[in-house]
Amino acid sequence: MTFTLSEEQSLLKDAARDFVREQAPVTRLRTMRDAKKNGRDPQLWREMAQMGWAGILVPEEHGGAGLGYVGLGLVLEETGRTLAASPLLSTAMIGASALILGGSAAQQGEWLPKIAAGETIAALAVDEGAHHAPEKSALKVSGGKISGGKAYVADGHIADLLVVAGGEAMFLVRGDAKGLSRRELVTVDSRGAADLSFENVEAEPLKGGAALRDAVLDRARIGLAAEMLGQAQAAFELTGEYLKTRKQFGQVIGGFQALQHRAAKMFTELELTRSCVYAALAALDRGGDDIAPWASLAKARAGETLHLVSNECVQMHGGIGMTDAHDAGLYLKRARVAEGLYGGAAYHRDRYARTLGF
Repeated sequence: MTFTLSEEQSLLKDAARDFVREQAPVTRLRTMRDAKKNGRDPQLWREMAQMGWAGILVPEEHGGAGLGYVGLGLVLEETGRTLAASPLLSTAMIGASALILGGSAAQQGEWLPKIAAGETIAALAVDEGAHHAPEKSALKVSGGKISGGKAYVADGHIADLLVVAGGEAMFLVRGDAKGLSRRELVTVDSRGAADLSFENVEAEPLKGGAALRDAVLDRARIGLAAEMLGQAQAAFELTGEYLKTRKQFGQVIGGFQALQHRAAKMFTELELTRSCVYAALAALDRGGDDIAPWASLAKARAGETLHLVSNECVQMHGGIGMTDAHDAGLYLKRARVAEGLYGGAAYHRDRYARTLGF
């Protein structure tokens, strides 16, 4: 399929690239990590909200821009390039999508303006074990209250609003709800997460049940794939610059054919991944019935490509790539977390085949 960015989308992507380069370079993540803030950067989130990013999906009547999923995906791609630690994915993509697709008029009126203004951080609580299995849930629902637990909730340690999946239902839970407890997790990618426990916590149901759960998860997967594409692209460029400047045996190492072949492999995989991610974002904006296979294709392809490029980035840099002083390790650590979040490559290859009837 042919995909071309509109003038508005190109401007949005360029503005996002300029912003993250100036305001959220990799050094900002490193500084936050060293200060043990565990993914907390409220100033950066306010700046992103001022750029209008938090409300890209939110309809204009609720204070947003209504620019669609391609627009938000382009921004997520750029934030991925510098490993910018923010709740943009969990809030602007996942939280907003859950409310737009399954929220009542009252729920949308309460939460969407706050999301668009950057006043509310949302998080998706779906898995209960070590592996992604959204259809499996031991969450108990009784009298408008839920009890149970959720594991590794990205941005769950800082969320004001939780979108909770429980079997065939989806709920909204306020971050200050009585009976909700959080165990903050210090993650290898320095972004932070939480394990959540619910003890008779008041929960507002969303409309749509299991279909809503799958629709929200597919948006989470596609948004994360866009971010992963940016990470892989940046790691590839970092490696390319090193190949052009590092000398060994009297010549730059990029002149060695073996390394050229490996670089060509990465470039090819990146271009294939870009096509899959952009096609998945476009499928969301079309609203067709082919979103599920596109989501799994994009997430599987992004996971495999980022795994390859992050490994090669460390290996081709040699000894310096193994040190904490170099950024290669930061890309590899984020890659390992992103690969497994909302389903790894193996999960999505299997799901892709099933959605196509194999």
